[in-house]
Amino acid sequence: MSSPFTTKPVLTGERTTLRPFRDEDLPAMAAAIADAEVLRLTGSAHSTAETVQRRPIVDDRLRSWYGSRNAQDDRLDLAIVDNDSAMCVGEVVLNNWEPANESCQFRILIGQDGRGRGLGTEATCLILRYAFTVVSLHRVSLEVYAFNPRARRVYEKAGFKVEGVKRDALKFDDHRVDSIVMSVLAPEWIEAQSRQAS
Repeated sequence: MSSPFTTKPVLTGERTTLRPFRDEDLPAMAAAIADAEVLRLTGSAHSTAETVQRRPIVDDRLRSWYGSRNAQDDRLDLAIVDNDSAMCVGEVVLNNWEPANESCQFRILIGQDGRGRGLGTEATCLILRYAFTVVSLHRVSLEVYAFNPRARRVYEKAGFKVEGVKRDALKFDDHRVDSIVMSVLAPEWIEAQSRQAS
């Protein structure tokens, strides 16, 4: 069975374009990954002190990671480009692909320059359209920490529904934080698209 992720598409919306990574995206991704809010909301840090100590660094590890994304055939990593500035502001990812189950996981990361303008909402909708209409997935799932209600609203707007809760999944600043498991199924997504079109 050939992988649907061998092809790396360019998906264009009104505000954003999702495209394969380029070398010039590295400084923006380094800044996004080092961003204090990104570190906290993704669970990449476990204390406020850890979030303020990070500096954006374009090193060999970052070059190797993003330089290899376009060659992966078991996942899809795309840069989120702000159409107004033509600059990379983050990434969307479909990973942990299970061909037999026609499912995968989704994640999104947006740095400071891309927040608060609807770019994440549009990028999420673009990648879901691709997942369900081109890749023919049945299920796309994600996890979001309970202290990130803004992201949860974006996911719900895109069609994700809560499946359950992983209790106390993250420890941050000596507080335990739940992880909310969400998913969207192809039939639900198709029905929602039909309602929006009519």
